[in-house]
Amino acid sequence: MRLSPFRAFDWNLRSCGLHGHVTYRPDEPALAERLHTQTDVGEAWRCLRCETFVLGPPAGSGPADDAPLVLRGNALKDAAILRLLAVERGIRGLFLLLLAYGIYKFDGSRVALKRTFDEYLPLLRPIGDRAHVDVEHSGPVMLIEKALSLQHSTLIWVCLGVLAYAVLQLTEATGLWLMRRWGEYVAVVGTSVFVPVEIYELVEGFTVLKLAALVVNLAAVAYLLWSKRLFGIRGGHEAFERARHAQSLLEVEHAAAVDTTTPASPGDKVTTG
Repeated sequence: MRLSPFRAFDWNLRSCGLHGHVTYRPDEPALAERLHTQTDVGEAWRCLRCETFVLGPPAGSGPADDAPLVLRGNALKDAAILRLLAVERGIRGLFLLLLAYGIYKFDGSRVALKRTFDEYLPLLRPIGDRAHVDVEHSGPVMLIEKALSLQHSTLIWVCLGVLAYAVLQLTEATGLWLMRRWGEYVAVVGTSVFVPVEIYELVEGFTVLKLAALVVNLAAVAYLLWSKRLFGIRGGHEAFERARHAQSLLEVEHAAAVDTTTPASPGDKVTTG
């Protein structure tokens, strides 16, 4: 039976390959001994992320409590998902900024656009008659006529609303990309507020694109609530932080060193980079 290559995918090695290993020499002798080994070509220190022994001096040193808290395992996978969501929110935010600018420019050029529309619409009627299409009552033409008839104040409010939504999307994108907890809260609240609107639009006019957008947003909200333990779910922030610290190799080794003073075997994984 052939296994999928994604089952053997190692998020720790991928991150170390992109960003380099993270080695650290704690001041506690028993703990330092468990993270250090001596080879024929020099000393090696265990990477706090991928657990590989890396030749050369450690990148940092100090008390174990001051060691860098590196993302490992599922935390790295969560980070990749958050940044995918951030990219999606960023693209949407930029599109909305362009849309707000387009509405603003449309308002300033509305008279010229209406004159052009009135001039060219009669030219389309013969083409529509041949295709048995009522051009004047078609969806796009009616939408354009409705937009051209809107008052100046209405367009300004629409422009400001689109601009505010764009800022919200870009704020979500920034917080999610930086993996800040406030960004996760903003993403959940901001997305949840517009879910009823998306459901209403889906009922009014079903399209596959609207359905896909709704499914993505609902999945994003559910994922953030469950995995990040927001709003007190699954123990809340304290439980989330405990889970993060439990994944730190240094802290695991520290706990093992408290239980026994016997040094750990270095194993056979040693790298030069």
